[in-house]
Amino acid sequence: MAPDVKICGLTTRESILAAVGAGATHVGFVFFPKSPRNISLEAASGLRGVLPSKVKLVALLVDAPDALTAQVVAAARPDVLQLHGQEGPERVAEVRRRFGLETWKAMGVRTSADVAAAQGFAGAADLLLFDAKPPTPPAGETAVPGGTGVRFDWRLVQNLRLDARWGLAGGLDAQSVGEAIRLTRPHLVDVSSGVEDAPGVKSVAKIEAFIKAARNP
Repeated sequence: MAPDVKICGLTTRESILAAVGAGATHVGFVFFPKSPRNISLEAASGLRGVLPSKVKLVALLVDAPDALTAQVVAAARPDVLQLHGQEGPERVAEVRRRFGLETWKAMGVRTSADVAAAQGFAGAADLLLFDAKPPTPPAGETAVPGGTGVRFDWRLVQNLRLDARWGLAGGLDAQSVGEAIRLTRPHLVDVSSGVEDAPGVKSVAKIEAFIKAARNP
């Protein structure tokens, strides 16, 4: 069975319609100013109406305080909150309880120890998203926790056994997603930079190709 497909970092009507038309199950808005895919509350509110009810909207947040999360929830009306920072199991469970929304936790992966750490989130998050840890940034700069196009060793999650649904992200594109699905059998695949012509600039053709490849691994 093919996994769910999330296209993340969308900021335009054209890219949203492309993802919906090609069969994405989820689309993501990024609320993180340091990301080239960051979207304003006003823009998110306007684009929310483009989505049909069958496609879930995921709001990506990075170590966001409750006040910001509440603003995002009010403006974008997301179906899912994706926590992509340093949030621990208690914080994830708190956000899930406070806002009453499906909540995902992104886990940066470089080694088997990173994968093992995910076990502590199994009861707190509705889905665990395994993403590659970003490269170490230059001195004085902050690392962007996702959308870097970096890939981790998929064999680390090849025989994963978790008491939670899980997804795969990091360095996926139309050429690699089929292999990734066949090797790891995730519940969901998530792409951002792999369907772009430049950071933050989505390609309709690449979105369509990615979803087609994920649907026919």
